[in-house]
Amino acid sequence: MSIGLRKFAAVFHRMLWMVFFGQFVVRLFTDLPYNYWLSWLPALGAIAVSTTLSRSARRRMEVEPPAPVEVAPPVTGRWSALNSPADKVPSHGTHYLAQTYAIDITAEPEDGPARPGPVWFWPVARHGRAYPAFGEPLYAVADATVVHAEDGQRDHLSRSSLLGVLYFWLIEGVGRTLGGGRRVIGNHVVLDLGEGTYALYAHVQRGSLAVRAGDEVTAGQRIGGCGNSGNSTEPHVHFQLMDGPDPETARGVPFSWRGVGVPRNRETFTVREEATQVP
Repeated sequence: MSIGLRKFAAVFHRMLWMVFFGQFVVRLFTDLPYNYWLSWLPALGAIAVSTTLSRSARRRMEVEPPAPVEVAPPVTGRWSALNSPADKVPSHGTHYLAQTYAIDITAEPEDGPARPGPVWFWPVARHGRAYPAFGEPLYAVADATVVHAEDGQRDHLSRSSLLGVLYFWLIEGVGRTLGGGRRVIGNHVVLDLGEGTYALYAHVQRGSLAVRAGDEVTAGQRIGGCGNSGNSTEPHVHFQLMDGPDPETARGVPFSWRGVGVPRNRETFTVREEATQVP
């Protein structure tokens, strides 16, 4: 599937969901001039588009499986992995936004306050500062060129209670999906690593970026901080490689972190500062 066709499909998919949910808003004030069951057609169409894109991505993986690209780790210190491609692909349950081989990691320092665990009811939410990952430096994983950088979206409270998670999935998640990939990813940086490979860092801390589009960076250079913007339940680093600069049209590329590999879900690993440098 060509880049242009993937872009059209992504926009069309979002428009179908907007029409579907828009009907329910209109229905609060007046009757729709067609049968109730017809109002579900946009949702069925959106699901069909999503299924087609997913099948296309799976077919590519089977016919042309991409080779892993080794890069330096994007962090230092002690971390644990979540939603790792070492356990399942696609790691986040979707190929959307080139997330096929994406990974989430959260800080688990040996010294200092521990990362708060999920709770049933209280506290409903926590500030990002309660999590050791919040504000942790993010480093360039290779010598690269910055092709996109934005950090104007707010860092919201955690969604780690039952009520918070329900709000996240049923209300916030829907709204961000309708808002497009930028609202899902939150503040983010895209680096051009060369040879058709791009690195994306999502959920970056608001106001933390030390780079802008067009900058040249070296491996191990600090580019920003870990935050909780976009579709995120708690401060964490979302990292992925892609074959293009636009996550809405790019396809995921598998990665391997130098000295670490690809950590499995719940695996704790430690990255020393020298590991972020080019050998």
